[in-house]
Amino acid sequence: MSAEPTGERLTELRQKFAAIDGDGDGFITEREFGEHFPDLPAEAVGSLSLQADADGDGRLSFEEFVRIVSQD
Repeated sequence: MSAEPTGERLTELRQKFAAIDGDGDGFITEREFGEHFPDLPAEAVGSLSLQADADGDGRLSFEEFVRIVSQD
């Protein structure tokens, strides 16, 4: 796995996260993924959630988001 992003990359990830987090609650849900990426099949969204949702709460925190997009 890659090192934790810093500086400009971290700022970029925060902006992308905020763009997907439609209600601004600090978490991304499957619904928000679906709204942001309407052409993405529901199965892909569900699979991503299963892989990325480390704590199993049904939504992605910023830390979980960073972890999944920073994987090699």
